[in-house]
Amino acid sequence: MTNSPPSGKDIPTTAALVLGAAVLPGARPSIALERRARHGAALWLEGRVQVVIGCGGVGRHPPSEAEMIAQICGAEGVPKDAILNESRSTNTLQNIAFALPLIAQAGIDEVVLVTDGYHAPRARLIARRLGLSTRSASPTVNDARWRHLRWRLREVPAWLYYRFWPGAFG
Repeated sequence: MTNSPPSGKDIPTTAALVLGAAVLPGARPSIALERRARHGAALWLEGRVQVVIGCGGVGRHPPSEAEMIAQICGAEGVPKDAILNESRSTNTLQNIAFALPLIAQAGIDEVVLVTDGYHAPRARLIARRLGLSTRSASPTVNDARWRHLRWRLREVPAWLYYRFWPGAFG
């Protein structure tokens, strides 16, 4: 199977939309960012997606999360022409909203959200609210259980905010 985007519309073009996470001092990816980027690269290498879109701007430390995702995917074997960067966003809502023009410009038909399992329900909710139909693919998490629990608990109020707050989407 070829990994390059098809030229005709008879075969859908699928993209991995890799949601950002922190970049650490010294231009090192956080565990979550590296895990997500490697999973996006694996999807490309397996032929399940033809494009990888890295999301995320510059947080506390450069480079942008999207640039770090592109570097990791490149190191894993994904060619530069199969990687798109959305490098302005600073949160999950912006990750997805700012990627929408890239998705449209590239003629992408299907999107696979790549994020951690604890984050996927909120990311899918946001994508649906923005009119994007997605599937999700979560990498395996090997973090300590207490750390994973902490992130799950953090997601509860965030999910509720996006689910019930009318102003969350502008």
